[in-house]
Amino acid sequence: MERREMLYREEMEKYRQERPKIQQQFSDLKRKLSEVSFDEWMSIPEVGDVRNKRQRNPRAEKHTPVPDSVLMRAAMQQEAATSVDPRDQPFDGILTPGFSTPAYNIDMKKIGQARNTLMDMKLTQVSDSVSGQTVVDPKGYLTDLQSMLPQHGSGDINDVKKARLLLKSVRETNPMHAPGWIASARLEEITGKVQAARNLIMKGTEHCQQSEDIWLEAARLLPNDMARSVIAQAVRHLPSSVRVWIKGAELETEVKAKKKVLRKALEQIPNSVRLWKYAVELEEEEDARVMLSRAVECCPQSVELWLALARLESYENARKVLNKARENVPTDRQIWITAAKLEEAHGNTAMVEKIIERALMSLRANMVEINREHWMKDATECDKTGCVFTAQAVIRAVIGHDVEEEDQEDTWLEDAELCSGQGAFECARAIFAHALTIYPSKQNIWLDAAHFERNHGTRESLEGLLQRAVASCPKTEVLWLMLAKSRWLAGDVPAARNTLAQAFQANPNSEEIWLAAVKLESENNEYERARKLLEKARSSAPTARVFMKSAKLEWCLSELKRGEELVLEGLAMFQDDPKLWMMKGQLAEQRGDTDAARQAYQEGVKKCPRSVALWILLTQLEETKHQLIKARAVLEKARLKNPQNAELWLESVRLELRAGNKAIANTVMANAMQECPNAGILWAEAIFMEGRPQRKTKSVDALKRCEHDPQVLLAVSKLFWIERKLQKAREWFMRTVKLEPDLGDAWAYFYKFEKIHGTDEQQNDVLQRCVQVEPHHGEGWCAVSKAIANWKLKTDVVLKLSAEKLPMPA
Repeated sequence: MERREMLYREEMEKYRQERPKIQQQFSDLKRKLSEVSFDEWMSIPEVGDVRNKRQRNPRAEKHTPVPDSVLMRAAMQQEAATSVDPRDQPFDGILTPGFSTPAYNIDMKKIGQARNTLMDMKLTQVSDSVSGQTVVDPKGYLTDLQSMLPQHGSGDINDVKKARLLLKSVRETNPMHAPGWIASARLEEITGKVQAARNLIMKGTEHCQQSEDIWLEAARLLPNDMARSVIAQAVRHLPSSVRVWIKGAELETEVKAKKKVLRKALEQIPNSVRLWKYAVELEEEEDARVMLSRAVECCPQSVELWLALARLESYENARKVLNKARENVPTDRQIWITAAKLEEAHGNTAMVEKIIERALMSLRANMVEINREHWMKDATECDKTGCVFTAQAVIRAVIGHDVEEEDQEDTWLEDAELCSGQGAFECARAIFAHALTIYPSKQNIWLDAAHFERNHGTRESLEGLLQRAVASCPKTEVLWLMLAKSRWLAGDVPAARNTLAQAFQANPNSEEIWLAAVKLESENNEYERARKLLEKARSSAPTARVFMKSAKLEWCLSELKRGEELVLEGLAMFQDDPKLWMMKGQLAEQRGDTDAARQAYQEGVKKCPRSVALWILLTQLEETKHQLIKARAVLEKARLKNPQNAELWLESVRLELRAGNKAIANTVMANAMQECPNAGILWAEAIFMEGRPQRKTKSVDALKRCEHDPQVLLAVSKLFWIERKLQKAREWFMRTVKLEPDLGDAWAYFYKFEKIHGTDEQQNDVLQRCVQVEPHHGEGWCAVSKAIANWKLKTDVVLKLSAEKLPMPA
């Protein structure tokens, strides 16, 4: 009987997953009712009676007496007619429609005149009769015709007629207004009547000879040969128009003809920077130098021309050109920066700093405001072009400008991060160097500078920085450890030992330095030295962590008995350390002594009731012995001791799922979501507990609640992977590891995804990025990295093993 009921429940669950109830389909909408306030709920009208007013309020029928005239007419229709009404035959016959019947005279000419009169009145309304200028903005038609009018005759022809009529009124009202002619020509061009457009624009040039816009429009519409003659006429009327001369040069096909036109233009307008730049671009280097020499005489205020000439000259001549440029334009910073670049390019780096200092002094003397952001931007550009000394000199000169003393540290660190993000690494390095000269004892600046060098510098630059850091901050253990690790990773173990020995002298009883020395020896298979170091640490700096590391080393070396002795020795001194209790239970489990392990965990949760990991280990121990009821009781007790703990609720849900009680698991998950509504790990688990049709809705709800939770982002990434939306899955994986680079599970799933769907390059990219950040957390990641058998594995190997062991999302 029970088996039959179980089969029935399984079939019903399978059926409901494929064909969910209407109630389940609208569950997401029903959940939104929780956001409705009391006032909104009370303002919802009652359903009431849906019948119309007549049906709701039936009344007695009203009987209105029929008038006598109606009755008389009905009676007359019943009778037979015996006579003809004289009104029906004014022309000796009954009136019937046809050609013989005279019709009323309709004057079609007058109707057309009336229509024209009405249109004329409408056009007059949009005109100002006082000044004679049209109120319609013809320039608006130049930009709006593309959207208003059909292309090449397609669309409603009435719109074209209306626009044409309106523009005709504009031209007739004010024929000297060039935009009206241009708009009319473009209207005809859009409708496909190019010749009409050309005729209109040529007529417009007769009325508006002083408008360069209409001449340029005529040159655009006409063929090339005719356009040249039009430009020639335009030049006679507008000899000072730069745009007309440039258009004339563009119409020429040969370079020689272009040069001829531009030289004539420069005779008429010698102070036009635009013409000089166009002309110089057409010349060879030697001729360009000559032209630029003349150009800076005609346009002495143009910084661009001075700088272009300096780039073409030799070193000595370029210095003279820049000096003249400074005399003519003493308020521009680009001339000074170019001079500094010039000196750096020729190896005269000592002058760079002086030039930048003189630049600031000169600009201040000429009442020029020193804009810090502009100078920083110039430094970034110098860095990107390879002018490192100039970039650093600019940074040092303006880094403290307009920055309050109390804001200096934060501002400089932000500037360094900004420069690093833009790829200007030398600028960032200069900012850190300046900040460290002002604040040599600031630990956070040294750390930020060290992280910068580790990511963007070389090993030598990192170690040089760290050596200066430990000299300035000898009590900062992290800096010593970073220096020792850098030397160890480079394979220089003696140097790393020497660094840790110096760190011991500066920090005699530092737990971190003791354990770093132990790790260095154990990683290099010097286990006896590691044991001696731990023994010294236990005597000179006894801490719970030292005892735990000592026991773990013995455990890794398969000395279980010695490991248990060290654990007991540590527990005698530190009874409130949960990791020692965990190790005691795990060592007992490895020996196969379940009762001892249970007793260790039970004592541990009494001493450390806030340790969630201890409660979970005790639960899993009971579960392995098929004591499901005891496991539930343990978790309930743990939740009472640790309310609103998402990890305990998640373990309760998974316990029921592993036992095959999906209905109970759903109930537990509902209770968990009520107690921990913003827990990302619960939402991530809830997404995959739903059937496939409901997962998308659940994921949307999860993102609304926990938009920046890495577990939710990881779940959404796996959801896209299941749906075969590979590009989206890759984007969400990248978003997850960027948000939380320390989550090893995200890296493992990302690598597994790329192994299946990515290229070798993409796989190596994920692997290298993971090795660089060295993640330490994640359920699947820790299961591999903290396994005793894997205690010496590197990050890349842990990543590959974790990716293999993680299940495929389904």
